[in-house]
Amino acid sequence: PFAIMIDNHSDAWPQAGLQDAYMVYEIVVEGGETRLMALFKGKDADQVGPIRSSRHYFLDYAMENDAIYAHLGLSPQADSDMKSFHINNINGQVYDTGKARTNTSLYWRVTHKKAPHNAYTNTASILKIAVDKGYTTTSNKESVLNYVSEEVELMSTDAILANSVKIPYSKGHTVEYKYNSDTKRYTRYSKGKVMSDEMSK
Repeated sequence: PFAIMIDNHSDAWPQAGLQDAYMVYEIVVEGGETRLMALFKGKDADQVGPIRSSRHYFLDYAMENDAIYAHLGLSPQADSDMKSFHINNINGQVYDTGKARTNTSLYWRVTHKKAPHNAYTNTASILKIAVDKGYTTTSNKESVLNYVSEEVELMSTDAILANSVKIPYSKGHTVEYKYNSDTKRYTRYSKGKVMSDEMSK
């Protein structure tokens, strides 16, 4: 698996690639904002981002998923902990051209967003870098998320309806999921705004 740090500042919206992740962690960072760590396994995503820097408190989740951890910069404590725990990681600062995407770009910048909210990569680039670094690119570790792909009827007599779920991460950052019974999916709202994928809309 690849664990990729995703910017979640409003200037970074909409993000690309989250819909291709099999799991996404959201954790509070400084200033009450949150940052996302998207996990990809066995599925390609042509554009992922914007990419941001690592924080040490995401490392536990990268490790429990046996993931190669991709980021763009890192805090001093994250740097120290990655070395202590021998975490295979990819710091995009080494590969970031600061320019628009080309056929050989591993990390690149878009012009429709302002730095530092404009750096992107993709799963093919992360795989190439991982192979070049000699990292193991397969894992026998079971996923921490167990789920079934077929439809499951969850209603029972003692069920609690969850048509709307709010998660107050901080005073200024609340996420809400609203259930659509027709599509049987939740729509995600962040700070009151509907979230969508940058590429597919």
